[in-house]
Amino acid sequence: MAHTLSSSIYCSRVLIRCSSSERGGQHRSNAAVRVNGAAHRTPLQVGSALETSINRSLAELSAPLLTTVDGQERSRQNIPTEKQAEDPFRQAQIVEGGVRYQQTVVVRSYEVGPDKTATLETLLNLLQETALNHVWMSGLLGDGFGATHGMIKNNLIWVVSRMHVQVEHYPIWGEVLEIDTWVGSSGKNGMRRDWLIRGRGSGNVFVRATSTWVMMNKNTRRLSKMPDEVRAEISPWFIDRHAIQEEATEKIIKLDSNAKHVDSNLKPKRSDLDMNQHVNNVKYVRWMLETIPDQFLQHHQLRSIILEYRKECGSSDVVQSICQPDEGSISPGENVNMVRGPILLPEIINGHHSLAGALHQWPTKYTHLLQLKAGDGYEEIVRGRTTWKKKL
Repeated sequence: MAHTLSSSIYCSRVLIRCSSSERGGQHRSNAAVRVNGAAHRTPLQVGSALETSINRSLAELSAPLLTTVDGQERSRQNIPTEKQAEDPFRQAQIVEGGVRYQQTVVVRSYEVGPDKTATLETLLNLLQETALNHVWMSGLLGDGFGATHGMIKNNLIWVVSRMHVQVEHYPIWGEVLEIDTWVGSSGKNGMRRDWLIRGRGSGNVFVRATSTWVMMNKNTRRLSKMPDEVRAEISPWFIDRHAIQEEATEKIIKLDSNAKHVDSNLKPKRSDLDMNQHVNNVKYVRWMLETIPDQFLQHHQLRSIILEYRKECGSSDVVQSICQPDEGSISPGENVNMVRGPILLPEIINGHHSLAGALHQWPTKYTHLLQLKAGDGYEEIVRGRTTWKKKL
Protein backbone atom coordinates (compact mmCIF):
# COMPACT_ATOMS: atom_id res chain seq x y z
CA MET A 1 0.00 0.00 0.00
CA ALA A 2 1.34 3.39 -1.00
CA HIS A 3 1.81 6.01 1.68
CA THR A 4 0.46 9.52 1.09
CA LEU A 5 2.95 12.26 1.90
CA SER A 6 1.74 15.30 3.79
CA SER A 7 1.73 18.53 1.78
CA SER A 8 2.76 20.83 4.62
CA ILE A 9 5.18 21.15 7.52
CA TYR A 10 4.12 22.18 11.02
CA CYS A 11 6.71 23.91 13.21
CA SER A 12 5.95 24.05 16.92
CA ARG A 13 8.39 26.81 17.77
CA VAL A 14 11.34 28.66 16.25
CA LEU A 15 13.26 31.08 18.43
CA ILE A 16 15.98 33.40 17.14
CA ARG A 17 17.74 35.73 19.60
CA CYS A 18 19.94 38.44 18.13
CA SER A 19 22.07 40.96 19.99
CA SER A 20 25.02 43.18 19.11
CA SER A 21 27.71 44.95 21.09
CA GLU A 22 27.52 48.72 21.57
CA ARG A 23 29.85 51.27 23.05
CA GLY A 24 28.83 54.69 24.22
CA GLY A 25 25.35 54.17 22.87
CA GLN A 26 26.60 54.04 19.29
CA HIS A 27 26.20 50.90 17.22
CA ARG A 28 29.32 49.52 15.55
CA SER A 29 28.86 48.21 12.02
CA ASN A 30 31.43 45.46 12.54
CA ALA A 31 30.16 44.36 15.95
CA ALA A 32 29.58 40.69 16.70
CA VAL A 33 26.02 39.41 16.27
CA ARG A 34 24.85 36.49 18.38
CA VAL A 35 22.39 34.04 16.83
CA ASN A 36 21.11 31.49 19.34
CA GLY A 37 24.24 32.03 21.44
CA ALA A 38 26.78 31.79 18.58
CA ALA A 39 28.83 34.88 17.72
CA HIS A 40 29.03 35.89 14.06
CA ARG A 41 31.00 38.62 12.34
CA THR A 42 31.33 39.61 8.74
CA PRO A 43 30.44 38.34 6.17
CA LEU A 44 27.13 38.12 8.10
CA GLN A 45 24.84 41.12 7.91
CA VAL A 46 24.05 42.95 11.13
CA GLY A 47 21.04 44.74 12.55
CA SER A 48 17.84 44.88 10.58
CA ALA A 49 19.51 43.56 7.43
CA LEU A 50 20.48 40.33 9.23
CA GLU A 51 17.01 40.00 10.73
CA THR A 52 15.42 40.46 7.31
CA SER A 53 17.75 37.89 5.74
CA ILE A 54 17.14 35.29 8.44
CA ASN A 55 13.38 35.85 8.42
CA ARG A 56 13.31 35.47 4.66
CA SER A 57 15.31 32.24 4.84
CA LEU A 58 13.12 30.86 7.64
CA ALA A 59 10.01 31.74 5.68
CA GLU A 60 11.35 29.80 2.69
CA LEU A 61 12.30 26.83 4.90
CA SER A 62 8.83 26.66 6.49
CA ALA A 63 6.95 27.11 3.22
CA PRO A 64 4.46 24.31 2.39
CA LEU A 65 6.00 21.36 0.58
CA LEU A 66 5.00 20.59 -2.99
CA THR A 67 3.12 17.35 -3.66
CA THR A 68 5.91 15.82 -5.78
CA VAL A 69 8.99 14.17 -4.30
CA ASP A 70 11.34 16.50 -6.22
CA GLY A 71 9.37 19.48 -4.99
CA GLN A 72 9.61 18.31 -1.40
CA GLU A 73 13.38 17.90 -1.67
CA ARG A 74 13.82 21.37 -3.18
CA SER A 75 11.72 22.94 -0.45
CA ARG A 76 13.63 21.19 2.34
CA GLN A 77 17.00 22.07 0.75
CA ASN A 78 15.87 25.66 0.29
CA ILE A 79 17.44 25.76 -3.19
CA PRO A 80 17.20 29.34 -4.52
CA THR A 81 15.91 30.03 -8.00
CA GLU A 82 17.95 33.22 -8.40
CA LYS A 83 21.39 34.43 -7.44
CA GLN A 84 21.97 35.05 -3.72
CA ALA A 85 24.51 37.61 -2.49
CA GLU A 86 24.73 36.25 1.07
CA ASP A 87 23.93 33.09 3.01
CA PRO A 88 23.57 33.77 6.76
CA PHE A 89 23.36 30.09 7.68
CA ARG A 90 26.59 29.06 5.91
CA GLN A 91 28.38 32.34 6.72
CA ALA A 92 29.03 32.80 3.01
CA GLN A 93 28.89 35.53 0.40
CA ILE A 94 29.47 36.13 -3.31
CA VAL A 95 32.31 38.62 -3.86
CA GLU A 96 34.50 40.08 -6.64
CA GLY A 97 31.79 41.40 -8.89
CA GLY A 98 29.36 38.69 -7.84
CA VAL A 99 31.24 35.63 -9.15
CA ARG A 100 33.69 34.36 -6.50
CA TYR A 101 32.37 32.39 -3.51
CA GLN A 102 33.72 32.94 0.02
CA GLN A 103 32.77 30.97 3.13
CA THR A 104 33.95 31.03 6.75
CA VAL A 105 34.25 27.69 8.56
CA VAL A 106 35.66 26.44 11.87
CA VAL A 107 37.70 23.23 12.13
CA ARG A 108 35.63 20.93 14.35
CA SER A 109 36.81 18.27 16.78
CA TYR A 110 35.75 15.32 14.61
CA GLU A 111 37.64 16.76 11.62
CA VAL A 112 41.12 16.45 13.15
CA GLY A 113 43.47 13.53 13.70
CA PRO A 114 45.61 12.48 16.67
CA ASP A 115 47.92 15.47 16.15
CA LYS A 116 44.93 17.87 16.44
CA THR A 117 45.32 19.06 12.84
CA ALA A 118 42.70 18.74 10.11
CA THR A 119 42.97 15.50 8.16
CA LEU A 120 43.40 15.40 4.40
CA GLU A 121 39.89 13.98 4.13
CA THR A 122 38.57 17.02 6.00
CA LEU A 123 40.27 19.38 3.57
CA LEU A 124 38.97 17.49 0.54
CA ASN A 125 35.44 17.48 1.96
CA LEU A 126 35.64 21.25 2.49
CA LEU A 127 36.64 21.69 -1.16
CA GLN A 128 33.67 19.65 -2.33
CA GLU A 129 31.22 21.34 0.03
CA THR A 130 32.19 24.91 -0.91
CA ALA A 131 32.06 24.04 -4.62
CA LEU A 132 28.46 22.85 -4.25
CA ASN A 133 27.56 25.83 -2.08
CA HIS A 134 28.91 28.14 -4.78
CA VAL A 135 26.52 26.63 -7.33
CA TRP A 136 23.75 26.74 -4.72
CA MET A 137 24.11 30.51 -4.27
CA SER A 138 24.36 31.11 -8.02
CA GLY A 139 20.70 30.19 -8.49
CA LEU A 140 21.71 27.65 -11.17
CA LEU A 141 21.42 24.55 -9.00
CA GLY A 142 18.84 22.18 -10.34
CA ASP A 143 19.19 18.87 -8.47
CA GLY A 144 21.09 19.54 -5.27
CA PHE A 145 24.40 18.09 -6.47
CA GLY A 146 25.95 20.62 -8.80
CA ALA A 147 23.96 20.13 -12.02
CA THR A 148 22.48 23.26 -13.58
CA HIS A 149 18.99 23.50 -15.07
CA GLY A 150 20.44 23.08 -18.58
CA MET A 151 22.38 20.01 -17.49
CA ILE A 152 19.28 18.39 -16.03
CA LYS A 153 17.41 19.07 -19.24
CA ASN A 154 20.17 17.24 -21.16
CA ASN A 155 20.53 14.49 -18.54
CA LEU A 156 24.11 15.49 -17.66
CA ILE A 157 26.15 15.43 -14.46
CA TRP A 158 29.58 16.82 -13.50
CA VAL A 159 32.53 14.45 -13.05
CA VAL A 160 36.04 15.49 -12.01
CA SER A 161 38.79 14.40 -14.40
CA ARG A 162 41.82 15.83 -12.60
CA MET A 163 42.63 17.41 -9.24
CA HIS A 164 45.80 18.93 -7.77
CA VAL A 165 45.93 19.86 -4.08
CA GLN A 166 48.88 21.52 -2.35
CA VAL A 167 48.91 21.67 1.46
CA GLU A 168 51.28 24.32 2.83
CA HIS A 169 50.07 24.08 6.44
CA TYR A 170 47.45 21.96 8.19
CA PRO A 171 44.89 23.99 10.18
CA ILE A 172 44.36 23.01 13.81
CA TRP A 173 41.26 22.22 15.83
CA GLY A 174 39.15 25.34 16.40
CA GLU A 175 40.93 27.42 13.76
CA VAL A 176 38.71 29.75 11.74
CA LEU A 177 39.23 29.37 7.99
CA GLU A 178 38.18 31.45 5.00
CA ILE A 179 37.64 29.43 1.83
CA ASP A 180 37.49 31.04 -1.61
CA THR A 181 36.48 29.16 -4.73
CA TRP A 182 35.83 30.20 -8.32
CA VAL A 183 35.48 28.67 -11.78
CA GLY A 184 37.03 29.24 -15.19
CA SER A 185 37.07 27.68 -18.64
CA SER A 186 39.08 24.56 -19.46
CA GLY A 187 39.15 23.84 -23.16
CA LYS A 188 35.95 23.62 -25.20
CA ASN A 189 34.00 21.19 -23.04
CA GLY A 190 35.49 21.47 -19.56
CA MET A 191 35.42 23.74 -16.54
CA ARG A 192 38.21 24.53 -14.09
CA ARG A 193 37.52 25.08 -10.39
CA ASP A 194 40.11 26.52 -8.01
CA TRP A 195 40.25 26.99 -4.23
CA LEU A 196 42.24 28.89 -1.63
CA ILE A 197 41.97 28.09 2.09
CA ARG A 198 43.37 30.77 4.41
CA GLY A 199 43.46 31.49 8.09
CA ARG A 200 40.76 34.11 8.62
CA GLY A 201 42.76 36.02 11.21
CA SER A 202 46.27 35.72 9.76
CA GLY A 203 45.51 35.52 6.06
CA ASN A 204 48.12 32.75 5.73
CA VAL A 205 47.43 30.27 2.92
CA PHE A 206 46.89 26.71 4.12
CA VAL A 207 45.71 24.98 0.95
CA ARG A 208 45.75 25.64 -2.79
CA ALA A 209 43.77 23.44 -5.15
CA THR A 210 42.73 23.27 -8.78
CA SER A 211 40.55 20.79 -10.64
CA THR A 212 39.13 20.05 -14.09
CA TRP A 213 35.53 18.97 -14.57
CA VAL A 214 33.73 17.46 -17.57
CA MET A 215 30.17 16.37 -18.24
CA MET A 216 28.84 12.83 -18.32
CA ASN A 217 25.51 11.50 -19.54
CA LYS A 218 23.68 10.23 -16.48
CA ASN A 219 22.24 7.18 -18.29
CA THR A 220 24.96 6.10 -20.71
CA ARG A 221 27.84 7.07 -18.32
CA ARG A 222 29.73 8.46 -21.32
CA LEU A 223 31.44 11.84 -21.49
CA SER A 224 29.49 14.52 -23.31
CA LYS A 225 30.15 17.82 -25.06
CA MET A 226 29.00 20.93 -23.26
CA PRO A 227 25.64 22.10 -24.68
CA ASP A 228 25.41 25.77 -25.65
CA GLU A 229 22.67 26.43 -23.11
CA VAL A 230 24.87 25.09 -20.30
CA ARG A 231 27.80 27.18 -21.50
CA ALA A 232 25.54 30.24 -21.45
CA GLU A 233 24.58 29.44 -17.84
CA ILE A 234 28.09 29.06 -16.40
CA SER A 235 30.37 31.24 -18.57
CA PRO A 236 29.34 34.54 -16.85
CA TRP A 237 30.87 33.09 -13.67
CA PHE A 238 34.31 32.40 -15.18
CA ILE A 239 37.39 34.09 -13.71
CA ASP A 240 40.80 33.93 -15.41
CA ARG A 241 42.85 33.20 -12.28
CA HIS A 242 44.75 30.15 -11.06
CA ALA A 243 45.32 29.02 -7.48
CA ILE A 244 48.20 26.79 -8.68
CA GLN A 245 50.38 27.80 -11.61
CA GLU A 246 50.99 24.60 -13.59
CA GLU A 247 53.36 25.24 -16.47
CA ALA A 248 53.26 21.63 -17.66
CA THR A 249 50.98 18.82 -16.53
CA GLU A 250 52.99 16.04 -14.94
CA LYS A 251 52.24 12.67 -16.53
CA ILE A 252 51.53 9.91 -14.04
CA ILE A 253 52.86 6.52 -15.10
CA LYS A 254 50.66 3.42 -14.96
CA LEU A 255 51.66 0.85 -12.33
CA ASP A 256 51.10 -2.89 -12.41
CA SER A 257 50.70 -5.58 -9.77
CA ASN A 258 54.48 -5.89 -9.44
CA ALA A 259 54.61 -2.61 -7.49
CA LYS A 260 56.12 -2.64 -4.01
CA HIS A 261 52.87 -2.13 -2.06
CA VAL A 262 49.62 -3.83 -3.12
CA ASP A 263 46.30 -4.04 -1.26
CA SER A 264 43.64 -6.15 -2.97
CA ASN A 265 39.98 -7.08 -2.51
CA LEU A 266 38.89 -3.65 -1.31
CA LYS A 267 35.09 -3.31 -1.36
CA PRO A 268 33.08 -0.09 -1.13
CA LYS A 269 30.49 0.35 1.59
CA ARG A 270 27.13 2.03 1.15
CA SER A 271 28.48 4.95 3.16
CA ASP A 272 31.19 5.46 0.50
CA LEU A 273 28.63 6.32 -2.22
CA ASP A 274 27.70 9.88 -3.16
CA MET A 275 24.43 11.24 -4.56
CA ASN A 276 25.43 10.15 -8.08
CA GLN A 277 25.62 6.54 -6.84
CA HIS A 278 29.36 6.09 -7.31
CA VAL A 279 32.21 6.01 -4.80
CA ASN A 280 33.09 9.45 -3.44
CA ASN A 281 36.44 10.95 -4.49
CA VAL A 282 37.56 11.20 -0.86
CA LYS A 283 37.28 7.42 -0.49
CA TYR A 284 39.68 6.97 -3.41
CA VAL A 285 42.30 9.01 -1.58
CA ARG A 286 41.79 6.99 1.60
CA TRP A 287 42.38 3.73 -0.28
CA MET A 288 45.53 5.16 -1.82
CA LEU A 289 47.08 6.37 1.41
CA GLU A 290 46.26 3.19 3.33
CA THR A 291 48.65 1.31 1.03
CA ILE A 292 51.61 3.40 2.23
CA PRO A 293 53.49 1.84 5.21
CA ASP A 294 52.28 2.99 8.64
CA GLN A 295 55.85 3.76 9.77
CA PHE A 296 56.13 6.31 6.99
CA LEU A 297 52.77 7.94 7.75
CA GLN A 298 53.67 8.35 11.42
CA HIS A 299 56.52 10.71 10.55
CA HIS A 300 55.39 12.41 7.34
CA GLN A 301 52.66 14.74 6.13
CA LEU A 302 51.24 14.94 2.65
CA ARG A 303 52.37 18.10 0.87
CA SER A 304 50.83 17.58 -2.57
CA ILE A 305 48.52 15.15 -4.33
CA ILE A 306 47.65 14.91 -8.03
CA LEU A 307 44.73 12.71 -9.12
CA GLU A 308 43.80 11.67 -12.67
CA TYR A 309 40.37 10.04 -12.79
CA ARG A 310 39.71 7.38 -15.45
CA LYS A 311 36.57 5.51 -14.43
CA GLU A 312 33.89 5.59 -11.76
CA CYS A 313 33.56 2.89 -9.14
CA GLY A 314 30.26 1.39 -8.01
CA SER A 315 29.07 -0.35 -4.86
CA SER A 316 29.60 -3.88 -6.24
CA ASP A 317 33.13 -3.36 -7.59
CA VAL A 318 36.22 -4.99 -6.08
CA VAL A 319 39.20 -2.63 -5.97
CA GLN A 320 42.97 -3.06 -5.87
CA SER A 321 45.23 -0.28 -4.53
CA ILE A 322 48.82 -0.20 -5.81
CA CYS A 323 51.63 2.05 -4.59
CA GLN A 324 55.23 2.44 -5.75
CA PRO A 325 57.79 4.68 -3.97
CA ASP A 326 60.07 6.86 -6.07
CA GLU A 327 63.46 5.71 -4.82
CA GLY A 328 65.12 8.69 -6.49
CA SER A 329 63.15 11.10 -4.27
CA ILE A 330 65.03 10.33 -1.02
CA SER A 331 66.17 13.67 0.40
CA PRO A 332 69.16 13.35 2.77
CA GLY A 333 68.35 16.75 4.24
CA GLU A 334 64.94 15.57 5.43
CA ASN A 335 65.87 12.08 6.64
CA VAL A 336 68.04 10.95 9.53
CA ASN A 337 70.82 8.69 8.24
CA MET A 338 73.18 8.74 11.21
CA VAL A 339 72.82 8.32 14.95
CA ARG A 340 75.43 10.17 16.93
CA GLY A 341 76.63 8.49 20.08
CA PRO A 342 76.35 4.79 20.91
CA ILE A 343 75.63 2.58 17.89
CA LEU A 344 72.14 1.04 17.95
CA LEU A 345 71.86 -2.56 16.81
CA PRO A 346 69.51 -3.14 13.84
CA GLU A 347 67.53 -5.57 16.02
CA ILE A 348 66.79 -2.77 18.50
CA ILE A 349 65.78 -0.29 15.80
CA ASN A 350 63.58 -2.75 13.89
CA GLY A 351 61.95 -3.89 17.12
CA HIS A 352 60.81 -0.35 17.85
CA HIS A 353 58.53 0.66 14.97
CA SER A 354 58.42 4.35 15.84
CA LEU A 355 62.21 4.58 16.07
CA ALA A 356 62.69 2.57 12.90
CA GLY A 357 60.29 4.85 11.04
CA ALA A 358 62.09 7.97 12.21
CA LEU A 359 65.56 6.73 11.26
CA HIS A 360 64.66 5.09 7.96
CA GLN A 361 65.49 6.89 4.73
CA TRP A 362 62.06 7.17 3.15
CA PRO A 363 61.27 8.38 -0.39
CA THR A 364 59.26 11.59 -0.44
CA LYS A 365 57.25 10.78 -3.59
CA TYR A 366 54.88 7.92 -4.37
CA THR A 367 52.93 6.85 -7.45
CA HIS A 368 49.48 5.30 -6.95
CA LEU A 369 46.89 3.37 -8.91
CA LEU A 370 43.38 2.25 -8.05
CA GLN A 371 41.87 -0.34 -10.36
CA LEU A 372 38.80 -2.55 -10.28
CA LYS A 373 38.37 -6.17 -11.29
CA ALA A 374 36.87 -6.61 -14.75
CA GLY A 375 36.69 -10.28 -15.82
CA ASP A 376 40.21 -11.70 -15.90
CA GLY A 377 41.85 -8.27 -15.83
CA TYR A 378 41.59 -4.83 -14.29
CA GLU A 379 40.32 -1.41 -15.34
CA GLU A 380 41.82 1.84 -14.06
CA ILE A 381 39.82 4.03 -11.69
CA VAL A 382 42.32 6.74 -10.82
CA ARG A 383 46.06 7.37 -11.00
CA GLY A 384 47.75 9.40 -8.30
CA ARG A 385 51.00 11.08 -7.37
CA THR A 386 51.80 12.16 -3.81
CA THR A 387 54.63 14.26 -2.38
CA TRP A 388 55.45 14.25 1.34
CA LYS A 389 57.40 16.18 3.94
CA LYS A 390 58.69 15.35 7.41
CA LYS A 391 56.40 16.22 10.31
CA LEU A 392 57.75 19.00 12.47
